Amino acid sequence: MRQSPDVNIGVEHGQWGEDVAVEALRRKGYLIVDRNSRPCPWNRRLEIDIVAYDKESDAMVFVEVKQHARHDPAESRLRSIDRKKLSNMRKACNAWRRGKRWDGAYRFDVVEVFGLPGDRRPEVDHIERVALFCERDRFVRWG
Repeated sequence: MRQSPDVNIGVEHGQWGEDVAVEALRRKGYLIVDRNSRPCPWNRRLEIDIVAYDKESDAMVFVEVKQHARHDPAESRLRSIDRKKLSNMRKACNAWRRGKRWDGAYRFDVVEVFGLPGDRRPEVDHIERVALFCERDRFVRWG
């Protein structure tokens, strides 16, 4: 079965958006630990775009990257992350933590990249501490 050209364009844009997000996180001092991680071999849909370590808060950060062609101020932030996506992200993050035996602090961030491949200055919006985990599940050291 052949993929349509539109599918390839979407993959190209998504990869470019992730590359932009990685560079933005590195500039902020984050250490990139993993990319496009699929911690559940039995469920290939569970994927974490970026796993990064934030030295400043001593926390592992699970990052979902969303790439948009343009920024529309009328649209709400995080508009493309629905309840099903949040559930899948929660499962993937918890599987990653179990597999790596990570029992330190962690959180969920979203990086939205606005632009298209070839743009010299894409806009990057890093949204930290998005509510993904229940408070009782979160091992975040505040302060």
